[in-house]
Amino acid sequence: MNDLKNERRRSLPSVAERDLLSYDLLSCIEPYDPDTVSEQLYASHQIEIALVTEGRGIHQSLNQAVPCKAGDVYIVSPEVPHGYFALSGAEPMTVRRLRFDPLDWFDGEAAEKESARYCYGVFRDGAVVSYAMLNAETELKIKTLYDAISLELREREEDWSDAVRAHLRLTMIAIGRYVNGAIKASVTIPPKEWRILRTVLQTVAERFPESDLTLEGIAERVYVSKSYLSRIFQRYTGKHFSEYLRSVRLKHACVLLRTTALTVEEIVRACGLKDVPSFYRSFHAYTEVTPTQFRNQYSRNYGENQKGDKIMIVLSEISENLQRGKAKLVKEMVQTALDEGCDPERILNEGLLSGMNVIGEKFKNNEVYVPEVLVAARAMNMGMQVLKPALLGSGVKANGRVCIGTVQGDLHDIGKNLVRMMLEGKGLEVVDLGVDVAPETFVQTAIEQNCNIICCSALLTTTMGVMRDVVKAAEDAGVRDRVKIMVGGAPVTEAFCREIGADVYTSDAASAADAALALCREA
Repeated sequence: MNDLKNERRRSLPSVAERDLLSYDLLSCIEPYDPDTVSEQLYASHQIEIALVTEGRGIHQSLNQAVPCKAGDVYIVSPEVPHGYFALSGAEPMTVRRLRFDPLDWFDGEAAEKESARYCYGVFRDGAVVSYAMLNAETELKIKTLYDAISLELREREEDWSDAVRAHLRLTMIAIGRYVNGAIKASVTIPPKEWRILRTVLQTVAERFPESDLTLEGIAERVYVSKSYLSRIFQRYTGKHFSEYLRSVRLKHACVLLRTTALTVEEIVRACGLKDVPSFYRSFHAYTEVTPTQFRNQYSRNYGENQKGDKIMIVLSEISENLQRGKAKLVKEMVQTALDEGCDPERILNEGLLSGMNVIGEKFKNNEVYVPEVLVAARAMNMGMQVLKPALLGSGVKANGRVCIGTVQGDLHDIGKNLVRMMLEGKGLEVVDLGVDVAPETFVQTAIEQNCNIICCSALLTTTMGVMRDVVKAAEDAGVRDRVKIMVGGAPVTEAFCREIGADVYTSDAASAADAALALCREA
């Protein structure tokens, strides 16, 4: 019985979602146990559409459990703790899941949370989880759309994202029509209370490592009383806030025990737990084994044949923590990946660069701002400090080399620094010349350092003309045919770029990094 419980807890999905859209097939083998089920729930930062294709089981969301069988579909709002479980004696249940953010794939009212047409009306009347028992015709239609989305995600042929967007819209429209026409929502919460509850859940998911995180502090943030917030939280989750926070921290401790070589003391600090003795007591009550037994049992049961899965988890954690700006965790997990024998280039591409690519896209779409980019870049730099010796030792080359600087007469460097971080986030090697850089210095550096690109930044209109001098200096040195010149800054325009004979103008740092990577690949 203890082994079964430990196995069930080890297979918990991660709460962190990392792709714009993901598809997977879930085999539900964890038996439903009312006494421990709340500890096994997970929460996604994305919407989840789950279609039961085989068997029977239980779907629990927040503190509500609902029997489910083949043909049922659940649409779960972001941040809602939920899970799928097997029933003793029943045919094993299989669930096909799609996860995505409507802002990435929908337009207009369908992407607006406060609109009645949000996600094509699936979450109406205060629903945070919608549920429907599909008829045979609708079930076949949804399965066909799932198959089409899965194929596009796997093959990624030309215009694959447009095809996914179309299939996803048809999926939501078909489910929305069915839900609104036939079935009640599975879980409903008044909009005001759901906004408050969602803030608590999000705060815990993002800040659980902070040892001073309290319900009182969150109550002040959402401008309600602590007692009111406590009542709402317990009403919909079935747990006191302190219990829920402890379970989140212990879940993360399990992940760290499985995927890292951190000591117990380091895990206690990383999870925001009180101290080692109380951690041992809480962990034993949670898993019925000690941390050391848990780690040893995991290693014994999973062995070397699970090493690839373990590395994938670590790489995903690197990407996720980089996006959150958790520099210390990124540094530790890069070292863990190296210790596990992961190829340094894979750590760079699937861990560090994948995280910076997400930040770059969000910055381009105004979903995050300069402070978030700066903390993410700091986390990447911390990871690179550990990774760089291994990269050099394995002979991994950068995607290209760029020299960058603010032109002569201009001492502004914020924009230039932001572009540099984005360039490094694309795997480019950057030579930063600083500010007040003469045209000859740009060109000489490009020649000596064998740079593919010269990036010139200017904030003052009076210094824009120096960019023309950089282009001329490159022509005079005879390297204009092999060194591309990019220009940018507040007063710079596309027309000015063409006028002076430069190659590329971009209006923001993320676009500059994309353009630079494309130029280096063409070289």
